[in-house]
Amino acid sequence: MNHKFYKMIARFFNLLAVVISCGFSSFAQSGNKLIGTWQGTLNVGIELRIVFHIAEDGKGGFTSTADSPDQSAYGLKCESTIIKDNDVTIEMTSLNASFTGKLINDSTIDGSFTQGGEFPLLLKKTEKVTEKKRPQTPKPPFAYKSEDVEYNNADNSLAYGATITIPEGKGPFPAAVLITGSGPQDRDETIMEHKIFAVIADHLTKKGFIILRVDDRGVGKSTGQFSISTSEDFAKDVSSSVDYLLSRPEVDKKKIGLIGHSEGGMIAPMVATQRKDINFIVLLAGPGVKIIDLMAEQNEAIAKSGGVSEEALKEIKPLFKKVVTAIMETTDSSTAITNVTTITETWAAAKSSEILKELNFETAKQRKDYIIEMVKEFQSPWFRYFISFNPAQYIEKLHCKVLALNGDKDIQVISRQNLPGIETSLKKSRSKVYEVKELQGLNHLFQTCKKCTLNEYGELEETISPAALQVISDWLIKNIQ
Repeated sequence: MNHKFYKMIARFFNLLAVVISCGFSSFAQSGNKLIGTWQGTLNVGIELRIVFHIAEDGKGGFTSTADSPDQSAYGLKCESTIIKDNDVTIEMTSLNASFTGKLINDSTIDGSFTQGGEFPLLLKKTEKVTEKKRPQTPKPPFAYKSEDVEYNNADNSLAYGATITIPEGKGPFPAAVLITGSGPQDRDETIMEHKIFAVIADHLTKKGFIILRVDDRGVGKSTGQFSISTSEDFAKDVSSSVDYLLSRPEVDKKKIGLIGHSEGGMIAPMVATQRKDINFIVLLAGPGVKIIDLMAEQNEAIAKSGGVSEEALKEIKPLFKKVVTAIMETTDSSTAITNVTTITETWAAAKSSEILKELNFETAKQRKDYIIEMVKEFQSPWFRYFISFNPAQYIEKLHCKVLALNGDKDIQVISRQNLPGIETSLKKSRSKVYEVKELQGLNHLFQTCKKCTLNEYGELEETISPAALQVISDWLIKNIQ
């Protein structure tokens, strides 16, 4: 694998958010050949399908939209598409991204996608975008009630779109809010066409639990602006969802809980310590150590899964921590870039050309791209809050029942690092009922993995291991129902 090392810092759970935004198009002689649907696969450590739809605009020109199916992004307008002879250029200025390519024949465009780094992208003309098999995705008719709902927070400044599923029969029933991982997620936590939360909700509702799954702020039917929000804001959103559950007559008000995945497993304890009505929480690959330490381990694990040598792996964590610390010491981007440049260039001067080449730090431009990407990402409100977070400060204050699960093949939240951290904090808490368990052979999405890489998330048909679902429901039935 060709490693873009700076991409390793992407997001705790957000899968390298290369969401495409494109719009107005103008063509020269080759325009008619370009009308249609074009699909390619972008490899940024994981494989993401990219689709462009090109059509006439009825005014003598052309218009385009784009999809990123694996990120559930569809019908996105393009800002400009220019074709001169057989050369194609699509600019995405709002994302500081672009695609350039050459029409090789009537069905192929050979080019590259640029966003922070440059990645090959071969587009093929197609009549239908390929669909991936997801056999676990629930389909109606359901063996329970499923209702799409909308509600507001306490001061009516935000509205939320959600789906609530309610068991058949006489209630009241225990209930839980599902909390997504980092990055803007829909209510199903759709990743690579895996509707993770829809599968969890289906399983648990059949077992007798009311489940509320919610679009993140700024996603789907929920209002608000995701890009300027932090985990603290998301915790307030979850609290509003708990308030909504309390308004439903079908809910057992003494048995309300939270089920959080990844960053959601960080947010659940935040909410639980701020309220007295949370009876239980389930942490699915939630963090148990300081986030800066978690991400250092994460970067190394992801690089290792991609074939980076042991010698090069030793360099990743120390450099990452130095760079992050320097960025966090100032809110000024220019100062941060200057400080990180000094650190990176000093580091690079002492390393062999082989190490630099393997980590894509061989040239001054590669190092500059890394520095700019790091500073840009870590200067965001979300990352500044997130990277300084220590889960222990909340887990130690818990008073509810807790189940913490982690797959032993997870390379984003490392089980050997985080589960002991969670257990140590729980021992200091007021929680009398808790279980911390490592599940064998499962990755960050709790899929039964083979290669156990990020890229494999989309390759696997399994959305979530039935064994993992059973562990969750068995614990809930035993301790809550």
